[in-house]
Amino acid sequence: MHSITRLAAAAFLVAIAPSAAAQSGLTRPPDYEAPPVVTLQAALVREFDAPEARQGVAVDDRHFYAIVNTMIGKYDKETGARIAGWSGPRGGLVRHINSCFAEPGRLYCANSNFPRTPMASSVEIFDTATMTHIESHSLGLQDEGSLTFFGRFGDGWFAGFAQYDGEGGLEYKDSRFAGIVLYDAQWRRTGGYALPDMVLARMAPHAASGGAIGPDGLLYLFGHDRPELYVLARPTMGPTLVHVATIAVDAAGQAFAWDRAAMRTLYAINRPTGAVRVFEIPEVSLDHSPDARRFETTPRDD
Repeated sequence: MHSITRLAAAAFLVAIAPSAAAQSGLTRPPDYEAPPVVTLQAALVREFDAPEARQGVAVDDRHFYAIVNTMIGKYDKETGARIAGWSGPRGGLVRHINSCFAEPGRLYCANSNFPRTPMASSVEIFDTATMTHIESHSLGLQDEGSLTFFGRFGDGWFAGFAQYDGEGGLEYKDSRFAGIVLYDAQWRRTGGYALPDMVLARMAPHAASGGAIGPDGLLYLFGHDRPELYVLARPTMGPTLVHVATIAVDAAGQAFAWDRAAMRTLYAINRPTGAVRVFEIPEVSLDHSPDARRFETTPRDD
């Protein structure tokens, strides 16, 4: 008898719940609608032959640097002539340079032990005048994955970590676990972001092979092989970056670099042919993305 009474009382409460909600003025919130992803096209400006251009490219005011695993080639930016280089032994202390970025006199590179597991990574620094290795900072084993790119962010760093399906991956994590991590100047974690599902799906079974914050304060990512540059903004709330644009680029993924001497000029590689390609990148607007914000020189709220 008591169980029947309880069931009847529960049914009565369920029956009056909608009317009670209506009387209180509560309504079901609308489903979230993601902002439109704009499709744009990059323009090819120049191309240079560079046999080392299999993993990525970096650029400074006078030179570009083509990268493959344990080799870096230094090239004249105007003529494309090879000037110097660095190489390390295969399977040595530096195994897999994924990307580099250049600052005056220095080349900062992301190195990992890919395809070995567990994943371990380090930051390697080279003198661009002599093309000699001058400094190393080990990140050791990282739960975030394999370091594929990093750059300055305020007084610290932002870094992209990859997870993989299959070779180089872990049984309990797949490529959806790739993300962005923020650090202070001493490489202590201060924050981070997840990547949007649509971008992760386009990059699978790999992850972002190259990434950099552009001159417009947006994060640009290249996957492993698709000729697509993904443009991401930081969200007004929540942990996931906002996908605002995809730019078609005639380059097969991998690491790239912005030319600081030319605001919308980007250097990328075409891995199958061993070439460095220079592109003009169109402007990206956030007018139709109310939940998106540009990255600042220091991580702060608007």
